[in-house]
Amino acid sequence: MNIFQRLEAFVTNTFKTTLDIFLEALKMSPNAQGYVSGSISELLLKKNLQELGFEVKRIREKWEGKKHSQHHGDFYFRKNDQSPWFVLESKGVKSNTEHWNKLYNYPKLKKVLFDYQELIHWIDTAKEVEPQIEKWIAENLPEMVNSPTLYSFEEIQDYLKTPPKKETDKLVSMKELANYTRDEIDKMIKDKLMYLMSKVRVLDTHFVSGAGGGERTQATPRKDEFNLISVDIFLRFNEHKFLFANPKHLDSSGKDANHLQQNYIMGFVFPQTDGSFKLDLTDEWSEDFNEVCETLIAADAVNENDMQIDNRNVVVEN
Repeated sequence: MNIFQRLEAFVTNTFKTTLDIFLEALKMSPNAQGYVSGSISELLLKKNLQELGFEVKRIREKWEGKKHSQHHGDFYFRKNDQSPWFVLESKGVKSNTEHWNKLYNYPKLKKVLFDYQELIHWIDTAKEVEPQIEKWIAENLPEMVNSPTLYSFEEIQDYLKTPPKKETDKLVSMKELANYTRDEIDKMIKDKLMYLMSKVRVLDTHFVSGAGGGERTQATPRKDEFNLISVDIFLRFNEHKFLFANPKHLDSSGKDANHLQQNYIMGFVFPQTDGSFKLDLTDEWSEDFNEVCETLIAADAVNENDMQIDNRNVVVEN
């Protein structure tokens, strides 16, 4: 069977429906798309590591008994049959970080570029930085320079319920935006984000875990739950691309030094005029899995007797 026939047979046997209905249902459900994206990332990650010569085993999701506190990852991996086993966690980037940080507004964009100036390839930190940022925005995103500040529909409504007595720039902007509907404002922000991301995109982690699981004191992973972490940046890149880090090298949560933070700015993606992408990263993240593996020590390896490997085989074709 060709790939279309295999897909049709899978959908028919698994979901008891047609490809048309399957596609329509998938497009209607962001949650379902998220699960599929996660599965694709994990599969590609496993294949990539195997191509590098590593032995990779999936960790069982439904643990028999209480889950071991150091096995909260997706894969076990080792270099060869004489090497110890370690745990790798697979994650993706935060999907709305530019929106969340309001980078569609010029001052916010300037600030984030200034705050992470040492990462950015086109900034010479030996010279005054702010003029370089202003010049780059003017040349690459000229519509950002003098564009009015945008606020969400909820922000506008809340602000204008009790406006200040003094006529501020913010009040003027709010009054002008008050004439627009929610959908119109959402479209303004969406259009500005698309314009922004044609030239710069932010790589931001989203490390969220259930609080109380294992030995957690907050809703982020502990640093000792896995040995390495992989982040697939395809939401901000032109392909599935994996960046790796040792969690011990990432800054700890301010609430508990044993925990990771939820968000780390990993770096920036700068789309180029020739269609390529320039990647600027913090020192903690690497594209080279072997390089990050060199930071591991045998004392942190998992006990092979504690491993629970997922050996399920799903038959989808007859």
